Amino acid sequence: MKIISIVGARPQFIKVAPISKAFVNKAEHIIVHTGQHYDYSMSKSFFDELGIPEPKYNLEIGSGLPGFQIGNMLIQLEQVFLKEKPDFIIVYGDTNSTAAASIAAVKCNIKLGHVEAGVREFDKTIPEETNKLITDILSDYYFCPSETAVKILLEMGIVNNVYNIGDVMIDLIYQNLDKIKSNKDILNQHGVVPKNYIYVTCHRASNTDKVNNLKEILQALNRIDLPIIFPIHPRTKKVIEANRLDFLINKPTIHTIDPIGFIDSQILIRNAKFVITDSGGITKECHYHKVKGILIDTQTEWIETLKDGWNTQAGPNCENILDAYKNDKIPLEHKNYYGDGLASKKIVELIMSRR
Repeated sequence: MKIISIVGARPQFIKVAPISKAFVNKAEHIIVHTGQHYDYSMSKSFFDELGIPEPKYNLEIGSGLPGFQIGNMLIQLEQVFLKEKPDFIIVYGDTNSTAAASIAAVKCNIKLGHVEAGVREFDKTIPEETNKLITDILSDYYFCPSETAVKILLEMGIVNNVYNIGDVMIDLIYQNLDKIKSNKDILNQHGVVPKNYIYVTCHRASNTDKVNNLKEILQALNRIDLPIIFPIHPRTKKVIEANRLDFLINKPTIHTIDPIGFIDSQILIRNAKFVITDSGGITKECHYHKVKGILIDTQTEWIETLKDGWNTQAGPNCENILDAYKNDKIPLEHKNYYGDGLASKKIVELIMSRR
């Protein structure tokens, strides 16, 4: 069998890593990188760190409006599919790359599987939400990360080839857990000690495109007394500089750093007292590591993480963020919502059984 995986952004590099390993000696697995994230620190470095095979194709689409990105991806992906004639296409998550590849696969009459199927935010003003809907309407196989996702697909009338296989991002944590537990170099580098600092990420368009939202978040960081480690996304950095908000994070306790790799990110999450984030992936990761998360988005598709109190939805609101930070009570329960670290193996077995 010949399988093609389509990736284009950081979360997809993480998701394809364990699946790529699971395909070794089982099928020809080709990776196509759309180039949606073209910055080295957010792209090639992840391939190097996680041992992901070099993409056979890099479309180098780059940034741009959604129509520009999706249109150019469609044109180039169609040519790749016609040339390679794969048996199966795998798409991941909810980016423009995901939606474009889904349309191209269907137009070329190739079976399509969606990793992270059935996840919803129920707000079509969110770009990722429309990508999710397009992909799940067009897919042939649905690899769901949770029982909630299975139920959402059922409510849409999608019942065939729906599988709750767990979350492939959690697979990668399992596969690297010894490194994550044993390595403290990134903590020493920034002079912080376990459970005595905050780890922060902020990159969603809903926070970076709305300057007042970003200002509220940065004001909250400014008022927190613990050390903060804040890898700044290029888009976030650009908005901060353009709107002269640097003064809010120019204090000795706030360590602003360049984007970091997967292992260092997991080490910082696992050892933090709190995580403040608008990343869906990190929302799940801090839940896995039993670290309290403060969500600075107005909604989350990972609603399971809110149920037992490990994550709190504060939104981009300074006072809500600070209130959540002051509530440092550790929840009594911790449920395993996202599987046993074998999601990628299950996906490969399901695909191979349908040859």
